[in-house]
Amino acid sequence: MKKFLQICIFVMCSPAVVASEVCHPDVDMSRPQYGIGYGSLMEDASRTRTAPNTGEALPALVQGFERSFISKGNSIGFSTTFLGVTEVAEATITAAVYRIFTAEDIVATDARERSYCRVGVSADQIRLLDGSQITANGHYWIYVNKPDRRAQASARLPLVQSYIDIFMTGCQQLSQRAKQFEGDFMVECLKTTKGWSEHWVNDRLYPRRPFIYQPNAGLIDRLLDRYIPEFKSVRIE
Repeated sequence: MKKFLQICIFVMCSPAVVASEVCHPDVDMSRPQYGIGYGSLMEDASRTRTAPNTGEALPALVQGFERSFISKGNSIGFSTTFLGVTEVAEATITAAVYRIFTAEDIVATDARERSYCRVGVSADQIRLLDGSQITANGHYWIYVNKPDRRAQASARLPLVQSYIDIFMTGCQQLSQRAKQFEGDFMVECLKTTKGWSEHWVNDRLYPRRPFIYQPNAGLIDRLLDRYIPEFKSVRIE
């Protein structure tokens, strides 16, 4: 715990991060710590680039949150509108639940998700879909985007395919582990996501986010074309 606080003071609690105490609560590493990913953190490579000391991501349904494209990116340069969540009691989202083994990885993810606040989630809101049982004494965290960073997609900050590809690849990886889910987990990812927009660009050739060519493009496009009407408005960038 002392080590975590030292890291927090050095990395996160500078004057530039005035909301860190509110957005990033203290973590008791004597309890098992878990992250809940619902966007790019669902995808294995994306998550472990930031937090390498995490366990296998398990598919889950999480109650009490609504996922939507409502988190605006940087207004300088080329950016996008990212996924965020708001607390809605009757809503449920697909998600990844993964064990976090070091405080350093929590600090690193806090820094990555600097437009979001880390919020605790009760274990009884989570249903694992791989057949395993939830850890009752675990501490579960989800990143909720800050109110002042919320906005719908626009021509200036559209949806971009490279980011959606990461999200959907994570859903595909989790679908292979979702043994207790009746239905198609990838489709459920789409159905539990709101905020799709006609402001949408296909940036696969020149990604606004620095990721390589997407090998799952065909599968992702077929699902988007079938379930998301706005996909027909996508323009090539």
